[in-house]
Amino acid sequence: MKIVVIGGSGLIGTKLVRILRERGHEVVAASPRTGVNTLTGEGLATAMAGAQVVVDVTSSPSFETAAAHAFFETSARHVFAAETAAAIRHHVALSVVGLERLPDIGYMRAKLVQEAEIKRSKIPYSIVRATQFYEFIGRIVEGGVAEGNVRLTSALFQPIAAEDVAAALADVATAAPLNGTIELGGPESRGLDAFGRQLLAARKDARAIVTDVDARYFGARIDDRSLRPDAGARIGKTSFDSWLVDNATPPARA
Repeated sequence: MKIVVIGGSGLIGTKLVRILRERGHEVVAASPRTGVNTLTGEGLATAMAGAQVVVDVTSSPSFETAAAHAFFETSARHVFAAETAAAIRHHVALSVVGLERLPDIGYMRAKLVQEAEIKRSKIPYSIVRATQFYEFIGRIVEGGVAEGNVRLTSALFQPIAAEDVAAALADVATAAPLNGTIELGGPESRGLDAFGRQLLAARKDARAIVTDVDARYFGARIDDRSLRPDAGARIGKTSFDSWLVDNATPPARA
């Protein structure tokens, strides 16, 4: 099967491309690095020629509301036009758990726009909503820095390893379209502050994390339901403990 992974050079995309190729599929890693640009439409027709499935794991480069909306709306228009011309049989998109519960975050509202465009198209689809990735917990911690300490909420959090997300996407991409949505979450549900403390301890970072029920998550107040999947979600196999074995060292900054 020929599968196009849009965003194939990113965190999830590179893992998904590898997994699909290991399973014997012909995979096109489509991204600006390989001459495919969803904002202009450049390269989409060539990438999709002869393909049966497209998996979109792109993310807006900006969390600013207007920029995120423009990215997803414009990308969807170009992608669906190319998919229609190529007679793509299955469109798979990576989305985020709890979009409706986080209306104060512009990026989440933009993802809802993307989902609506997918459902409006005539192409059979599957939407895979995932919780936050372990790989982004460090970024969340940095976002909570105030006066030398880190302030994080104790609201329950159920993150998942990017590798587990990619594996689930590979399963969905090679199955029949759901024409619906599934959710993914990690195997552990604890306070966001607890995950932050464990990460800093593993990285020998002496900063203190102060539990603050009023601390915001990307500007939004959250509760125990905001960042967790509903019952029946697919659960990743990788624990945070085991992920930290290979990821205790912070990634190098570009």
